Amino acid sequence: MLLPFLHEHLLEAGCDEAGRGCIAGPVCAAAVILPKNFNHSLINDSKKLSESVREELRVVIEREALAWAVSFVSPQKIDQINILKASILAMHQAVAQLTVEPEFLLIDGNRFYPYSNIPHTCVIKGDGKYTAIAAASILAKTHRDEYMMGLDKKFPNYLWLKNKGYPTVEHRSMIRQYGMTKHHRKSFACLPKQPVLFNEC
Repeated sequence: MLLPFLHEHLLEAGCDEAGRGCIAGPVCAAAVILPKNFNHSLINDSKKLSESVREELRVVIEREALAWAVSFVSPQKIDQINILKASILAMHQAVAQLTVEPEFLLIDGNRFYPYSNIPHTCVIKGDGKYTAIAAASILAKTHRDEYMMGLDKKFPNYLWLKNKGYPTVEHRSMIRQYGMTKHHRKSFACLPKQPVLFNEC
């Protein structure tokens, strides 16, 4: 069972990202402040949930959270500053967009740069330990998947509706056939030898 909070008397925001291991599309982060008494039997690390359950929980979280926000960092920015810094930037941007200022940040993972004057703690595999981080993982995942499904309509050859930008065998096969798009991360090893860039439409 997930823990409802770390500090009982502080307004905590859980933060997590999705898409860090992808070779296409943005990285997305979410920040979520839940009521102290929030409880849902299905909430968990988004990777352990089916797509339908994630979508169901997204509605619940967005309705019941005291505040929530999501933020995207583009493939171009990822290539410029690297994926770790881009993931942390996305979290900073999400926290900045919250309509309620948190007093403490619960960060999934083991790396984070301090944001403003808000204290934080990093929790390895925190999305399976704290409810607020799990909620953030669900929002980050569902919002990013929605974004990639929208891109799939413009770039159907890459099967993003199915792979969401992750480096599947099929995805890499499509890169070999069609080349990379402006949505691919050029600094990543999309293929052992990068194809010629030509599909920028």
